Amino acid sequence: MEKLKKNRGVSFLIVFLVYFFAILGALLICPVLPLPWWASLLISDIFATIVVFLFSLLFENASVYDPYWSVKPIVIVLAYAVNKDVDPLRALIFVAVLFWGIRLTVNWAYTFKSLMHQDWRYTMLNERTGKFYPVINFLGIHLVPTLVVYACCIPVVYAFQNDLKINTWSVVFIIISFLAVILQGASDILMHAYRKNKATPFIRVGPWKFSRHPNYLGEILMWWGIALSVFATQPRAWYVLIGAVLNTLLFLFVSIPMADKRQSKKEGFAEYKKQTWALLPLPKPYKK
Repeated sequence: MEKLKKNRGVSFLIVFLVYFFAILGALLICPVLPLPWWASLLISDIFATIVVFLFSLLFENASVYDPYWSVKPIVIVLAYAVNKDVDPLRALIFVAVLFWGIRLTVNWAYTFKSLMHQDWRYTMLNERTGKFYPVINFLGIHLVPTLVVYACCIPVVYAFQNDLKINTWSVVFIIISFLAVILQGASDILMHAYRKNKATPFIRVGPWKFSRHPNYLGEILMWWGIALSVFATQPRAWYVLIGAVLNTLLFLFVSIPMADKRQSKKEGFAEYKKQTWALLPLPKPYKK
């Protein structure tokens, strides 16, 4: 098993097969459930998550779940776009989600080394929680992110399940989503270049000059743009905003604090933190 996990090509094939069976099962389950679309989508989504979780246990690597974040919305938008009339709002949302999902999945593939490598956050949780890690693994690493992304996809599916009339605000918010993907992509590219030499303790180029997490900002803005583009056409459907809210809270209270705590071990972090915002890539006044 360890020999297979060390091989990058084999590891890619394993992950592909895991997601193939998880997605296939979800696609078979969702249409036959005698439930409203949101409930059927939720149950099939959780089913796929459980499949991925079981394989993560088999390979002793919670990072098997990592591409789920970007792959699932691609599958959802493709599945719900089938046999639907094309209108401007649906077309823009479709392209935005595909643009975001494909870019993020390619970024994951670029950074994926093999099944021997696991996200440092999962390893840290394993070390801290001990015998409770299997529960934390399923609930915290797998289920909670699944529910957050599920909620983010609600406005996407809502747009394909209802005939919505696009307006100026919808276009503005969709443009924000596209710009957010570009920001996230540019931030990732700069980070990859920085990691090759690490000439300085902290990356301070492009959007990273004044922001510690511009890639997170891009992720947050992406889903606010999608949610608000639908909300602008149907303000009574307030629940389409829940996913963007949950996604923002996840980054503000989990991802950013964890990343900053890890960075705080580096010399000069206190001064670096004074000079930068957590998210905004804008100059920050500070006193030495």
